[in-house]
Amino acid sequence: MTASHRPPLKIGIAGLGRLGKRHAEQIALRTRGAELVSACSPVAAELGWARESLGVQTLHEDFAAFVRDPQLDAVVLVTPTSLHADQTIAALEAGKHVFVEKPLALNVEDCERVERVAARRPDLVAMVGFVRRFDPSYARAADDIAAGAIGRPFVVRSQTCDQNDPDGFFVRFAPTSGGIFMDCSVHDIDLARWLLGKPRATRAFASGTIALHEGLRPLGDVDNGMAIVEFEGGQRAVLYASRTFAHGHDTQTEIIGTAGQLLVGQGGARDRVVTSDANGVHRQSVADFFERFGIAFEREMQSFVACCRGEQAMSLELSDATQATRIGLAITRSLHSGQPEPV
Repeated sequence: MTASHRPPLKIGIAGLGRLGKRHAEQIALRTRGAELVSACSPVAAELGWARESLGVQTLHEDFAAFVRDPQLDAVVLVTPTSLHADQTIAALEAGKHVFVEKPLALNVEDCERVERVAARRPDLVAMVGFVRRFDPSYARAADDIAAGAIGRPFVVRSQTCDQNDPDGFFVRFAPTSGGIFMDCSVHDIDLARWLLGKPRATRAFASGTIALHEGLRPLGDVDNGMAIVEFEGGQRAVLYASRTFAHGHDTQTEIIGTAGQLLVGQGGARDRVVTSDANGVHRQSVADFFERFGIAFEREMQSFVACCRGEQAMSLELSDATQATRIGLAITRSLHSGQPEPV
């Protein structure tokens, strides 16, 4: 049966917060070969939104009932990070393909539990949302590196910097996020491993400061953090994360090789328009990661559906998510200890 004649993949989504709503809209309105048929949330208003805005008819407050729904082929989990591992396992044991937002878990043991269950169900797709791998610019950089365009890559410098939110949404989120490195830099960690050829990390060192948001101090978190990760073979990653940028969202990455250099996303510009006026010469910046990675989110979900339908092979492995968590935890330990920490 050709792809166009296969029945649509019936997907349910759990979690309809800020990111969950974006994923729900993506599945319902823009993902070929997929149909959003179910939603799960403990918040009645979120379920009402799914019904009224997207026409979802099957609504659950209870996750166990949601994941056992026989009409579902796959589930998308955009729930609190502390729930990711157990919910992913529940989905796999219920015979569902599963897409789970990053990070897979806040400890290595839970990541490895998921890996063991997934290994028993090779017929099911289990994919973690490292969306930047699906960004056209990062994908091109990876292809160029593989083709030898910059020789052997040995340093990745990468940053994830959000525009300051004076309301401090992330301060309220901090108790369950795992901290700035697990929440923000996990993307840069995965990118660094991917672009460097997946070397084994050996040691990490981190430092950070609170520039604006004192509410993070009792939680042991910071609003600006820096880290160095050392890998076997001498490769290095230098990471920076910020919650306090004034001009907008600014994700950028530099890859340095023995024969050249690649820059991705330099300057965080919205487009190629440069304005010169009485205020100087300037460009508009992207507002947030939704705007910066809109195409990547579309390609990510389309790839998940295509993998579930047997139309392409998985490029992301659960072990990648486990290694990202392992490195992120070492960085976070170093932030608290002030010393280099083994990975």
